Order: sequence, then C-alpha cells, then structure tokens
Amino acid sequence: MTRAALRTALPAAVRAAVRAPSVHNTQPWRFRLGIDNIDVYADPDRQLPVADPDGRALRLSCGAAVFNARVALAHLGWASETVLQPDAADAVHVARIHVTGPHTATPGDEELHAAIERRHSNRGPFMDTAIPLTVRARLVDAARVEQCWLDLIVGPVAQDMVAELVHAADQLLLATPGYQAELASWIRDQPSPDGVPRDAGGPTPEPQDLLTRRDFGGPSRPPGRDYETDPFVAVLGAYGDTPFDDLQAGQGLQRVLLTATANGLATSLMSQPVEVPAIREQLRLGLHRGAAPQILLRAGYAVAAGTTPRRPVADVLAVPTVPQSTRR
Repeated sequence: MTRAALRTALPAAVRAAVRAPSVHNTQPWRFRLGIDNIDVYADPDRQLPVADPDGRALRLSCGAAVFNARVALAHLGWASETVLQPDAADAVHVARIHVTGPHTATPGDEELHAAIERRHSNRGPFMDTAIPLTVRARLVDAARVEQCWLDLIVGPVAQDMVAELVHAADQLLLATPGYQAELASWIRDQPSPDGVPRDAGGPTPEPQDLLTRRDFGGPSRPPGRDYETDPFVAVLGAYGDTPFDDLQAGQGLQRVLLTATANGLATSLMSQPVEVPAIREQLRLGLHRGAAPQILLRAGYAVAAGTTPRRPVADVLAVPTVPQSTRR
C-alpha cells in the first residue's frame, strides 16, 4: 500500500463515518485528516440542548461514526488503532484513529462494510416474524466485542416494564419546556442534508402501540398496519457511565446495528428512556445492571425503506474552534 492509497482511504473512511446514526439525524461530528490519522471531534453546535443537555447522545453518535471509519479502513486494506479522548484538555476531541499499516480485510470486515450504506432507521411497523436465536446471539456477541452489553427484552413482563418506561419518558419529555420545539426544528418537509424527513419518521403514533414512538408528524397508518405485538427490543450499554463509556457504547451500538443489517434485519432506535435521568435509573434497576443503559433498539424484518440524508464530507472536515466543553 502506498501513501497515495492512504490519502484516498482517509476521506473514504470519513464518507463511511457520516453514515452513522444520530438522534434526529443531527450528525454532530467533525473530522480532521492527518498524514496517517483521522481526528474525530464532537460538534456542540449540533447538540440537542433539551433532549441531550450533557452531550451523552452526541458522544454516542460520535462513537458510532468512529466505528464506521474503522470498518472502512479495514475494508480498504489498512489496520488502525483508536484512542478515545486523546487530549485530556479538549473534551470536544473525542477520538484519534491512527493507521498502523497494511491489513488484509477479513470476511467479517467486508460484511460489516457492506452493511454501512444499507443501514438506516426504519420507524415503520415490522413483520410478526421471530428473529432466529442464532441471529440474536450474533447481536449479543457484537456488543461484547466492543466491551459493551446487550440485554434482550424477552417475555411479556420484561416487555411491559420497558414499554411503561418508554411511555413515561415520552410523556415527561413532551411536558419539558422547549422539547417539542426542538423536535420540530429537526423535522424536514423539504430535501435537506440533515434532520428527519417527515415521511421517514413513521406513521403517527396510536394508543394501541406497545412502544411509544416519537411523533414526527407522519401520516396515519393504513388499516391493518399496526406495529408488531411481540416486538424484538434490546437495551445496549457500556460498563461505566463516563464520557469515555459513551464513546465506547457508540462503537458497540454501531457494530450491533451493522450486524443486524448484515443479517437482514431492519432497526430503529428509541432514546426517550435514557433522556430522562430518573427513567434511565429505573431502567437500569429493572435490568439489574451496574451501569446505566445507553440506548434502546428495536429490530425485525421489514420492507426496505429509504435512507436518510447526510451532509457532504466537505461540510464536516473543517473543525471549528469550540470554546465550550461537552464533558459532563
């Protein structure tokens, strides 16, 4: 591999990185390319001040972007090492991905890379088709590889517990001053490189839905298109609750999502319960976990839906000077 090949690989890795998920598709990241490294920065201007006042979701998204970049480099024939929070004095500088030499892409690398472009949030109903145990095990293993945990919510008692917490969190958020205005500011009726297109936000929530979804102002659902009665829901977390753990969890989340996509599953994320501290703590206790959960995800088989837009790479390569810190 030549230096010229590396100069091509680094921007390609950023193109993969920006396909990562983020709450409301805010895309809260920036990148700087070096000779043999990519520096990843959080973008506090794209932080959600009401739903994410401490920047936890922002860091989760940045961690997911880091994972995509790692996978893209491996696909392109480069080994890399990632250092999270490389500058203790700069909380905005969340990661440095350093290319260490040539690498022969494995089948696993290729599988994950192929899933990057195909992965997107599907907020519509899924089919009432059970996910095989082998695929469930792969999702749990994917989290474990990134030093994270993934708890599958199985059975009516556990599902009802999670559903009640999702609903309670959603109601509390709706009553929070500024929350609905913040949500509306990221809903798009016209083509845009960020935010959630109204038609991609899923149909309008209805009282019979087990899991309360955010209302992006979508259309009413057609008759017979209710959400699944026995949804596959999982909760992902890291083994701590620091900014470092947020970034670690983002990498674990993205490996899980790409693994799900590679196995033919559609996915969507639910973050309301982790946006309300008291509800997040109740969820932790209900799961009997020592560290707080980071995100909920829903998966299943579904008709393919369109991808959400992304900003051009040129728009995320210039790193602004940011005086404020995102560290909690």
